[in-house]
Amino acid sequence: MLPFQQAVENEFSEVNKLIVSQLHSDVGLVENIGHYIIDAGGKRLRPVVVLLSALANGYQGVDHLKMAAVIEFIHTATLLHDDVVDVASLRRGRQTANAQWGNAPSVLVGDFLYSRAFQMLVEIEHMPIMSVMANATNVISEGEVQQMANAGNPDISEEIYRQVIYRKTAKLFEAAAQVGACLAGKNQDAMIAYGKHLGLAFQIADDVLDYQGDIEVTGKNIGSDLAEGKMTLPLIFARDNAGSEHADLIRKAIAGKTADDFGTILQVVNTSGGLSYSRQQAAKEVELAKHALVGMPDGEYKHVLLDLAEFSISRVS
Repeated sequence: MLPFQQAVENEFSEVNKLIVSQLHSDVGLVENIGHYIIDAGGKRLRPVVVLLSALANGYQGVDHLKMAAVIEFIHTATLLHDDVVDVASLRRGRQTANAQWGNAPSVLVGDFLYSRAFQMLVEIEHMPIMSVMANATNVISEGEVQQMANAGNPDISEEIYRQVIYRKTAKLFEAAAQVGACLAGKNQDAMIAYGKHLGLAFQIADDVLDYQGDIEVTGKNIGSDLAEGKMTLPLIFARDNAGSEHADLIRKAIAGKTADDFGTILQVVNTSGGLSYSRQQAAKEVELAKHALVGMPDGEYKHVLLDLAEFSISRVS
């Protein structure tokens, strides 16, 4: 168990129990696929953010446990849908659900998880939180569509890239941080900023891993972003700062959605400074996340939130 999980160990355990109980369905395939992807592991970062945000702001109730499960269900639903859209075969080091059961069951179980999350939200009976989550899921969907529309386009700018990763990844981190503060009734603006920048740092670091990691660390095939035609930050920087010949190679690979020249492109990304620049940008987001908490009272959970921000880029440091 990681340090930030240990800080909320009892709550974390209760959330995991709640997740299992809420996966119950009379339809066996729903439970099978739901358990398969939930049991795949992962650090449960987003649910942990809910717990830490609530506790750092002095929340005394139990609804943060249910909100943590809601966030995890929404995240898991997006993973199921993502893997279908990306035709992915590997996640967290093992077969994706769509590779094992097919696309249609994966999409439908993703829908089940979304609807179960909103059933749980209704039980909490907190309209401002329902508003936050309804907005977040809408923004996430926009991000998914935007990323799909951008696939194969080698001319994506850094500004557009940041729009996509905010919508697709950072928005759920932002919502996770906000709902914890919302339950406590304080410091929502600080937690919104913290969650946003934490999510941006995490996604930029994840994109770096596609060009420096290995399958044991990332749990996915290296070079998959290139094969899916995704212009991530390391590639964008390399395209704009390498020579024209290398820039053309990147453009051709993205337009063709092929990783055939991955070895050469990896070298270009390295020598052009694409990985270094991306790490620097991720580190800047971490500092912005930490700065967002400056005005909050000191305490154990605040320190864990600060440590969690640093952890988000530790994989690429």
